[in-house]
Amino acid sequence: MEIVAIQVLNSLFYAAVLFLIAAGLSLIFGVMGIVNMAHGSFYALGAYVTAWSVAAAAAVIPPAALFIFLPLGAIAVALIGLAIEPTLIRPFYRRPEEYQLLVTFGLLLVLEDAIRLVWGGTPRTASGLVDSLGLLQIGGLPYPVYNLAMIGVGIAAALGLWAFVYRTRFGVLLRATSQDRRMAAALGIDVGRIYSLAFGLGCFMAGLAGAIVVPSQAAVLGMGVEVIVLSFVVVVIGGLGSLEGALVGALIVSALRTITIQFWEEIELAALYLIAAIVLLILPTGLFGKKA
Repeated sequence: MEIVAIQVLNSLFYAAVLFLIAAGLSLIFGVMGIVNMAHGSFYALGAYVTAWSVAAAAAVIPPAALFIFLPLGAIAVALIGLAIEPTLIRPFYRRPEEYQLLVTFGLLLVLEDAIRLVWGGTPRTASGLVDSLGLLQIGGLPYPVYNLAMIGVGIAAALGLWAFVYRTRFGVLLRATSQDRRMAAALGIDVGRIYSLAFGLGCFMAGLAGAIVVPSQAAVLGMGVEVIVLSFVVVVIGGLGSLEGALVGALIVSALRTITIQFWEEIELAALYLIAAIVLLILPTGLFGKKA
């Protein structure tokens, strides 16, 4: 029972990370209609910035105070997103979708090389944050308190994002723009500003996912490519553009991944792709997706 409890907690922790990434990806697609291939690189960038800032501050700041640097990676990635959207992404809105895919794929390659140039090939970590919170005994087995705290962060982020999108004036403008861009512009909504903020918020979510995962998992080259594949599986299952779908899809993918790693590690990716294929065959728009 102790092992089952730990595996459930591991699943919830990874689901929180996947939800943050997939929710940002769905938000950008739902508002702007762009499948952002570079989203995984924003996740990796958030992880590297957080690991670097925590390591730099560890020499002068007590371990308990290092948590104030945890959101730094997410904020840095959001600022980069706010700069990229009007300069690189916006000129391609009126182009066919394949142009948008190509430009975001090119951005992925640029960001991966930028990470290699700045931080090199050495893995980076912020494990001091995990050590500072200690371990919790679950039936005699130790479990990091940090993981429990980050599950709480994931829940808070899901509730906060839902309230932001469905209970604020900006959320109303965001949904109006996603439903009919021309009508929103005709009513006086600054569509360009909405797009920039939506892209920045999506990047913030990806950067936050990287920030919370790097204390327990080292930031390494290529981590963004690996996670974007899982994120696409999440949004395929839940429905691209749906926040509810991102949450349910993240829970399904994380639980399935935890089970397969525990018992049948060789079929981990095959099982995930099989579930995604079954969902697409039965519900082509995903569990919560809407028909165009």
